[in-house]
Amino acid sequence: MSSEKIISHSEASTIFNKDIERVNWHDETLWFVREKRDKSAHQIPDWELLRETASQIKNNVLSNIHDYLVEFEANAQKNGITVHWAADAKEHNEIVHAIMVKNNVKQMVKSKSMLTEECHLNDYLADKGIEVIDSDLGEYIVQLRKEPPSHIVLPAIHLKKEDVSETFHEHLGTEKGNFDPQYLTESARQSLRNTFLTRKVALTGVNFAVAETGEFVVCTNEGNADMGAHLADVHIACMGFEKLIPQRKHLGVFLRLLARSATGQPITTFSSHFKKPRNGQEMHIVIVDNGRSTQLGREDFRNSLKCIRCGACMNTCPVYRRSGGHSYHNAVAGPIGSILAPNLDMSKNADLPFASTLCGSCTNVCPVKIDIHDQLYKWRQVLVKEGHTPTAKTMAMKTMATVLANPTIFSIAGKSGRFVMKNIPALVNNKMNKWFDQREMPAVPEESFREWYKKNSRESKAKDNE
Repeated sequence: MSSEKIISHSEASTIFNKDIERVNWHDETLWFVREKRDKSAHQIPDWELLRETASQIKNNVLSNIHDYLVEFEANAQKNGITVHWAADAKEHNEIVHAIMVKNNVKQMVKSKSMLTEECHLNDYLADKGIEVIDSDLGEYIVQLRKEPPSHIVLPAIHLKKEDVSETFHEHLGTEKGNFDPQYLTESARQSLRNTFLTRKVALTGVNFAVAETGEFVVCTNEGNADMGAHLADVHIACMGFEKLIPQRKHLGVFLRLLARSATGQPITTFSSHFKKPRNGQEMHIVIVDNGRSTQLGREDFRNSLKCIRCGACMNTCPVYRRSGGHSYHNAVAGPIGSILAPNLDMSKNADLPFASTLCGSCTNVCPVKIDIHDQLYKWRQVLVKEGHTPTAKTMAMKTMATVLANPTIFSIAGKSGRFVMKNIPALVNNKMNKWFDQREMPAVPEESFREWYKKNSRESKAKDNE
């Protein structure tokens, strides 16, 4: 997958925006989820206190991550869980594969795990001859279509029921043209039932890991993680090290925030605690770094590790809603993905921090109070300084900085710009101007605000002196 050509966010967004009807539908659907989040949040008088508490708990975790990791490992091992440590995606994938080989298994059932998407585990195991079936309905749909998920909570949000109907007809033999959601869901359930019953290895993600008890919690709305883990002989759980919380009592804070922020629900349908393997079962947990230590060491960006993967920032982001998750060319899309991705590879992901209006809506809805839009702005500065932005954009930014810093040059540039737009519009209204591609240029003002202000100030003073 890493060898595939990366399409920039702007190019991918242009492709997505060719289907105007779908873009509008995508925008409205995600805003509907955002509205549900608001209604759910407003039902709790202490919502802002919950956010602040969760933020402070996460600050504590990030400041004492070594101690909590050691505590979690010791308690998990006491519980009979085998703990593995992975420095990067490659090591994570190798550990999972080694467990499969050890148990002589060629098939796996997997519930939603954004970490395994980040590590491209499915592709890695497929190359090793191991079949992976994603059991989350949205993940199952996009897997059949050979697409990555476009949203961390709603993996198939970019698809309509008609798209799902066509996919299921092709792969599951369902009735052509039947796009009744209940029928399609039941078809997926019947298809997956045998998978749950026959897979000896199940893999889940981790929403929260409790240092105090050595247990971990998996939150789902479909119960597919439970089905896989409880029926399998081997349960593998994979987590980034930032998923830790200090004590079990802290779960009450995060569980109240997670579902409300994600989908507007009071709580996820299933919040399953895994503390120790049942008799005869193996339980493994793979704790992954994959750039997180680097992010932790970046003072301006360490707060991004507080993320609980609710997707609220995506649902509210005007850019994400109208560009689609696949335009971000990463497992985690949207505003949060745009501050996580450059940490992994600045050159590859230099376009993403610019895929934002910096409106701040993402920060306003974040349940753990990550300063997302500030970090997007700071990443832009870092990327320009490190030379990861296109030469034309870098030169344009430097030119603008010079113009905006000098009142005289700014005034001359403004007059020149108004003259050109009014008398030689072709110099502005052309394909080189990306704004002109998508918009009608505004009417040319007769004067600048500064000129208007000076004139009106003089007139005002003249009247006062009369």
